[in-house]
Amino acid sequence: MIEQIVKVLAEQSGLRLDLLLTDFSNQQELGLSRTAVQKLITDEHVFIDDCIVNKPHIKVKAGQRIKMLIPIKLDQGTLGEDIALEVVYEDDDLAIINKPSGLVVHPAPGNLEHTLVNALLCRFKELSDINPGRPGIVHRLDKETSGLLVVAKNNASHLKLAEQFASHSIERTYIAIVNGAVEFDENIIEAPIGRHPIKRKKMAVSYNDDTKYAKTHYRTLKRGANFSLLELKPFTGRTHQLRVHLAFLGHPIVGDDKYGRKSDFSRLALHAKSLGFIHPRTNKFLQFDSNIPEEFNEFIKKNI
Repeated sequence: MIEQIVKVLAEQSGLRLDLLLTDFSNQQELGLSRTAVQKLITDEHVFIDDCIVNKPHIKVKAGQRIKMLIPIKLDQGTLGEDIALEVVYEDDDLAIINKPSGLVVHPAPGNLEHTLVNALLCRFKELSDINPGRPGIVHRLDKETSGLLVVAKNNASHLKLAEQFASHSIERTYIAIVNGAVEFDENIIEAPIGRHPIKRKKMAVSYNDDTKYAKTHYRTLKRGANFSLLELKPFTGRTHQLRVHLAFLGHPIVGDDKYGRKSDFSRLALHAKSLGFIHPRTNKFLQFDSNIPEEFNEFIKKNI
């Protein structure tokens, strides 16, 4: 079972339970349809303040704590898959993976195979199991985003790494190709992000009460006639933060069909280039860097 916790906000009071959880599923990219959520409820996999509920139409109240248990098969023999991994660094506590674009990080309903977790279970003998549905996974990258990701091999490392992500002390640098020539050489985007008011599977810059503070620093590395190459440093870690902030700026990432426009580019032009953090055992600062994907360089040469 994968356990998910939802706390009902004031503005969500009065919503149907199934609608609330469907919206949460969309936000967290759990892959649960409204029908699937209703089945979880009727199968008694949903709790409100630790009491089982089995009626999807129940109206929720502000402050309630909702627990949703999502059944997921995690048989080690079937999940381990021999998928090629680029391991940048490895020790007894963690590993750094250079994830390719197109690889989903962890299994979710409707996508139980061919993920990074499947590859990790085949590659490593031990992984943290704080979240049994996502062994080793401390943080995520979107499916189409490539680049560096840290994996925890034990629970002690997982907790210490998670604390650094929660306090935003992890140093992360991304590279992105965006549409249009960005005006400033360097600037900060400081705009709150929340669920899109109409398109509920998307995030958006908004100033409603349910949004969260978000801050991104960018530096322009190169400009072409119709593109800019940017270095990005997120100060916060909101869902789709970089994609939403750049779209809000008027320069969506090339290849971003969700927040931008259709493109001939083969993928989302976003790459997690560097990652720095305090090692959970040695307390030494580690910094890792990766090369810009070759398809980025080819795009720049053709469009400079």
